[in-house]
Amino acid sequence: MGEEFRIGNTVIKVVKGDITKVEVDAIVNPANSLMIMGGGVAGAIKRVGGDEIEFEARRHAPVPVGEAIVTSGGKLKAKYVIHAPTMERPAMRTNEAKVRAAVRAALRRAHSLGLRSIAFPGMGTGVGGLDPNVAAKVMIEEIMNFLKKGGRISEVLLVAFTEELYEAFISAALKLI
Repeated sequence: MGEEFRIGNTVIKVVKGDITKVEVDAIVNPANSLMIMGGGVAGAIKRVGGDEIEFEARRHAPVPVGEAIVTSGGKLKAKYVIHAPTMERPAMRTNEAKVRAAVRAALRRAHSLGLRSIAFPGMGTGVGGLDPNVAAKVMIEEIMNFLKKGGRISEVLLVAFTEELYEAFISAALKLI
């Protein structure tokens, strides 16, 4: 199940599922600045990928919103996890500006590593409390801006854990791409 969109040489795929199961070079963790991987996407990454991901990430803390760090993917199918904070402390609310900054930071990090593929969950849509439609719009705008400014990546997966987020990603992609 999924939809594909194209921006230049980049394929953007919207899929429904579990981000810890996708086969890409890197998955993005919408982290907190302290790199504590308790709940939501971070908790799932830690459960599937192993505690070593959190241990490695915590060595870089604090990481400000707008920056991103990279760790190994542990036992995940992805080689790397890009930790891009959308909030300063665990379980905080987030906003559109922070999600924008986190998506930009994750894409910059993927580009600097020369990665071919990256997967994003709904950034800020869990404990961050951001409306899925707002998050989807912001994320796709930032991906498009990154590509227009010469950023290179072959494949971007937008992985929706819920039907609501899946529909939000599709709707935003149809409007913006």
